[in-house]
Order: sequence, then C-alpha cells, then structure tokens
Amino acid sequence: MADSGAVLMQQLHDEHAAALWGYCLTLTGRDHARAEDVVQETLMRAWRNGERLDESHGSVRAWLFTVARNIVIDEWRTSRARHELPVADVPEAREGSDHTDQMLLRWVVADALLRLSPDHRAVLVECYFRGSSVAEAARRLGIPDGTVKSRTHYALRALRLTLQEMGVGA
Repeated sequence: MADSGAVLMQQLHDEHAAALWGYCLTLTGRDHARAEDVVQETLMRAWRNGERLDESHGSVRAWLFTVARNIVIDEWRTSRARHELPVADVPEAREGSDHTDQMLLRWVVADALLRLSPDHRAVLVECYFRGSSVAEAARRLGIPDGTVKSRTHYALRALRLTLQEMGVGA
C-alpha cells in the first residue's frame, strides 16, 4: 500500500501540481504560504481518498480544484466566524471609540451592497452574511445551485469594483 500511495502522489504531482499551485495562488490572493498549505492539504485529501480519483468518476484535476476551493472557503468562514460580531453586539459609534473604523467600514460595505443588483445582493446576503451553503441558498432563493455559484462569483466581482469606486481597498 505504501508503494501505491507514493506512486499516486508522484503521479498527482507530475500531472497536476503546477496547475493546482497556480489555482491556489489565485484563491489565496497570491499569499504563497497559504497557497502552499492549501496545496498540501488538497494532496493529503487526495491521498486519503485515492479511490475517488478514478477518471471514470470525473476529472481528477476538477476534483482537486474543488477540494482546494472548499478548503479556502472553510478557512474563510472559520476566520469570519471568529471575527464577526452579531449586530446586536455592535457598540454605538462614539467619538474616540475603538470601534469607529469597524463601524464605518460596515456602513461602507452596506452602502456598496445596496448598489448591487437585487440578485447579486441576495446571494451575498445568503452565502456570506447568513452563512448558508450553496444548497441552502438555492432553496431559499428558489434558484438552481449552479446559479447561486455563478451569481456569487459575479456578485463578489461587482462588490469589489463598487468598493474600489468608493475608494475602499487596493
């Protein structure tokens, strides 16, 4: 078994490592350390789930990319959950308050969300603010899973552009 595992890992590396690395760099905003961690975790999951990597079950590269994407999303959701305050716990903005910058940023993001189309705003609210999975968001919005995914992609791009137009971000 050890030999077959080593052969599998070598084959995965030879055929997919360069593309997976590039994809992970994109997913992590060009953060090399995070991208390395995501690639390593993705390959570890591939090694643990070698039976799923049979080409008859679909593209191995697509499976690897999906796993990498899910790892980044899980990290983002975990990080967001640790740093997010419930609305009821947000202190009132007072002059000299340590939370003023956070509150201003929340208002700017809320304003940017209002500038998006209703469809884009709805998927972002469901997926990012309510923490719904794609399937839950699709059910709540009455649209297919694939539509949730594509709208989320384009909504995030639109939000990023809107924030840049408002002078927020790099």
